[in-house]
Amino acid sequence: MLKNRIRIALIPAYQPENSLLDLVGEISNSGFRSIVVDDGSGSQYTELFKKVSELTVVLRHSQNYGKGRAIKTGLQYIFENVADEYTVVTMDSDGQHRIEDAIRVCGVSERHSDALILGSRKLKDHVPLRSRFGNTVTRYVFRLSTGQNIYDTQTGLRAFSTSLIPAMLEITGERYEYEMNVLLEFTRKKIPVEEIGITTIYIDNNAGSHFDTFKDSFRIYKEIFKFSASSLLSFLVDYSIYSLMSVLTGGLGASVSLTVSNVIARVLSASMNYSLNRKWVFKSKTDATKSALKYFALAVVVLAGNTFALSMFVGQVGMNRYAAKLLVELFFFALSWSVQHFVIFNREKTTKRK
Repeated sequence: MLKNRIRIALIPAYQPENSLLDLVGEISNSGFRSIVVDDGSGSQYTELFKKVSELTVVLRHSQNYGKGRAIKTGLQYIFENVADEYTVVTMDSDGQHRIEDAIRVCGVSERHSDALILGSRKLKDHVPLRSRFGNTVTRYVFRLSTGQNIYDTQTGLRAFSTSLIPAMLEITGERYEYEMNVLLEFTRKKIPVEEIGITTIYIDNNAGSHFDTFKDSFRIYKEIFKFSASSLLSFLVDYSIYSLMSVLTGGLGASVSLTVSNVIARVLSASMNYSLNRKWVFKSKTDATKSALKYFALAVVVLAGNTFALSMFVGQVGMNRYAAKLLVELFFFALSWSVQHFVIFNREKTTKRK
């Protein structure tokens, strides 16, 4: 068991450079314990990890599972072997993070033990374009889905109390998307997330990174992509029925036709959207009756607001009824996503220490 130590550095490593030895040594000299997780680096790295194991604990994966799994392997080890409350800091194996910054984020974590502390990089000109662009896009996607502004959503330098480990072990994600999922779930559960500025060292323009721009970016955004796909399908059904009913009810007068068409379209598309989101997008295990009541309460509010907005744009502003429908649906998409993600399909669980 790990004893008599306040801080533990957790380092997921996949095919690291020899500088990992220097990093572990520096961490030890700074009063930290460390745990390195070899994420299936392969036989050519056996000698390096043998040397690392002489300095600290090394956990091994038989194959490459991904950064998220490696972090959770380390967290599980800490959860099972540490009885007291410690501070854990995750660090990248490539030497990007300075020990001084690791000490700083740990210090903040110890003053705010209920929070996740992020070492936030200031993404200026010296930061590689791939990192700067990816983080900028992710920052806005995160803000859209949560309403919370986090400047550096992809930082690997994160400090937290061991009391948060049970919540972190329950979060899905095997690769780079895990770190994004942690932020999403902590935001949903109202666990504080704070940032402090750090200096990041990029070696050879971050050439040692194993981040796959397309595959890993897709994994990071997958949850929002899934919701967008179900919403797009529901919208196509909604818009098609709305257009058809507009033609069929045209003789009833503009106001009546618009209302009837919109109500029928929304009722049918909302039923399909509920089923898709519950089973596929959020994979909710909440009571179906309760989630259905919440969802259709939301649907009524959305329908009333949707119909009112349509009437205003078409009747008062004079906008084309089909263009108005597109504009109104875009706004209510964002509203619906937030309410469903944080209220209706809430996946709260609890984990007890064994």
